[in-house]
Amino acid sequence: MPKGTKAGRPPVWPRRRLIDVIRFRVRTGVPWRDVPVEYGPWGRVYDLFRRWQRNGTWHRILTRLQSLADAKGAITWDLSVDSTVCRAHQHAAGARKEGHLQKEPPGGVFTEPGDHGLGRSRGGFTTKLHLAVEQGSAPVRSTSAAQSDG
Repeated sequence: MPKGTKAGRPPVWPRRRLIDVIRFRVRTGVPWRDVPVEYGPWGRVYDLFRRWQRNGTWHRILTRLQSLADAKGAITWDLSVDSTVCRAHQHAAGARKEGHLQKEPPGGVFTEPGDHGLGRSRGGFTTKLHLAVEQGSAPVRSTSAAQSDG
């Protein structure tokens, strides 16, 4: 876990509680505004999630957990890859044409390649999802690529 840099009064919402609500939100898929009130204000939780996404903290945590599991022999690096095609929601068609004008940049630390995201196919806007899992069925990596018929 990243260490706090400020000395002084402890925070009103401890980081462990904020991480618990982020895990809850990712596991259940509820909108940010619908997270339970006892976890704290949803805006504070979202800010922590996005800040850690942008500065690479989530990636470092995942890498560290994978390296610890690998050291214990808990990960077998014989990977299985599966793919599927997913249609985008009907509202996805209204996205900005110039993504750089977006108020808040999407994603985190890594820039998405140009062929990732949504593409036009006979079925409408679709994307192809790839998931790599190790033999214990734990996800190791996921990516998406634009799907097109051309």
